[in-house]
Amino acid sequence: MVFQSQLRILISRGQIAEAVDRLAREINRDYKGKQPLIIGVLKGSFVFMADLIRQLDLPLELDFVRLASYGSGRESSGKVRVIQRPRSPIGGRDVLVVEDIVDTGITISFLLGYLKRKRPASLKLCVLTDKPSRRRVAVPIDYLGFTVPDKFIVGCGLDCGEKFRNLPDIYVIED
Repeated sequence: MVFQSQLRILISRGQIAEAVDRLAREINRDYKGKQPLIIGVLKGSFVFMADLIRQLDLPLELDFVRLASYGSGRESSGKVRVIQRPRSPIGGRDVLVVEDIVDTGITISFLLGYLKRKRPASLKLCVLTDKPSRRRVAVPIDYLGFTVPDKFIVGCGLDCGEKFRNLPDIYVIED
C-alpha cells in the first residue's frame, strides 16, 4: 500500500497549468476553422482533458473510450481490452485523442489503430506525460505536456490502484 509520505512531487500544478495553456494554444491554432471530435481515454485523461477543453476556443464535440491493460497493478499486461467504445461517428471527422500517459505505447497504439480503421479525416494525439524509456511500440505524439522518467507517477488523473487521481500535482511514488 502506498502512503502519502511515499510521494515526491515531480511536476507542480503551476507547471501543469502552463503546459495545458501551451497545448491549448497549439490545438486552437491547428484546428482553427474545424470542429474536432475530442476523445478522452478513461479514466486517467479526464482531469487533464477537463482543464484542456476549457481553454479551447473552437466548436468541439466530446466522447470517451475506456480501455484496460493495467488492472490494479503497476505493470501493463500487454493485452488491451475495450471496455467502452466511442459513441460518436468517427468517419470523416477530425479526431483528437487525449491521454494522460504514454508508457509502453501498447494501449494507445491499439486505440489509434482502432480509430484509423473508422477512417477519420485526421487523427492526432495529445498526451500529458510521456515515458519514452519504456516504449515497446512507436507512438506519434502530436501534442505533449511532459517527458517523465521511468518512475511510477500519480496525480492529475494518473492513479495507482485507483488512488491519487485527485492530486493536483504529479508525484513519483518512492518505493
